Amino acid sequence: MQEKSYITAKEIAEMLGVSIGKAYQIIRDLNAELAANGLLTISGKVSRAYFKEKWYQGEAVS
Repeated sequence: MQEKSYITAKEIAEMLGVSIGKAYQIIRDLNAELAANGLLTISGKVSRAYFKEKWYQGEAVS
């Protein structure tokens, strides 16, 4: 199955071992960065590629 383009708060919470509330805060922060650069965002989701780039510095994650 092909990986989805966007990651959700539930996936971030599971991946990082944080609460859903904290995961939503991470999404809000990342989406604010993207919006500041003139990009469109989706509330409650963030680009999977951007999340990996910012959180894991682009390294492969299992």
